[in-house]
Amino acid sequence: MNIKDSVILITGGSSGLGKETAKLLIEMGGKVAITGRDKSKLDTVAVDIGAFPIHADVSSDDDILRTYSDVISHFGKLDVLINNAGTGVHENLENLSRDDFEYIFQINVFGAAMMSKHAAEIFKKHNGGTIVNIGSTSGLKGYEAGSVYSASKFALRGLTQCMQAELRCHNIRVILVNPSYVPTAFGSKDRSPRAEEDNKLSSTEIAHTIVSSLTMDDRGMIPEVSIWATNPW
Repeated sequence: MNIKDSVILITGGSSGLGKETAKLLIEMGGKVAITGRDKSKLDTVAVDIGAFPIHADVSSDDDILRTYSDVISHFGKLDVLINNAGTGVHENLENLSRDDFEYIFQINVFGAAMMSKHAAEIFKKHNGGTIVNIGSTSGLKGYEAGSVYSASKFALRGLTQCMQAELRCHNIRVILVNPSYVPTAFGSKDRSPRAEEDNKLSSTEIAHTIVSSLTMDDRGMIPEVSIWATNPW
């Protein structure tokens, strides 16, 4: 697809991977809407990078419907959805509650599913579009204290594969991008960004991977791609 003049919606676009991806797409001529739960931060970032802000929470069905209404009202169309909003809890199994699982799945799985549902309805009408789900290498292999987060990303991977099987016949590409560890604000209690580390991935590598997957001609689709730091030790 050609990024220039395409309309891209990125959930969780006010920091980290979402912000860097939005910035790169805008630099390439894309028209980008970003969502976020912190309105002040969202509005500041939107002005800084030239994005259209939508104050919304993917765990709210009302917010999801309003998000699509705002995008179509402002841009008149939608070409790409990037399901980037996500959060995590990392605790040993005996310290976890049902509420921990429900909270993480509401955002990481149910939010992405409902966002994709409405995007698919739009894309089917126009016989084309792209959905990018931001997964994790944690969705490929479990690890200690990863019961909630890893399980949610395994679920997102399964959801993505089902979406691919269902939507390919409508010329809708569904791509799963699995970042390995990236120092960002993700998971920090005060949402403050972590400092980049020379030997760890940065948001730039993930943004580059997402954009590279999008710019492939629409006749082709990368179903899944994982990004690892070359030598993180």
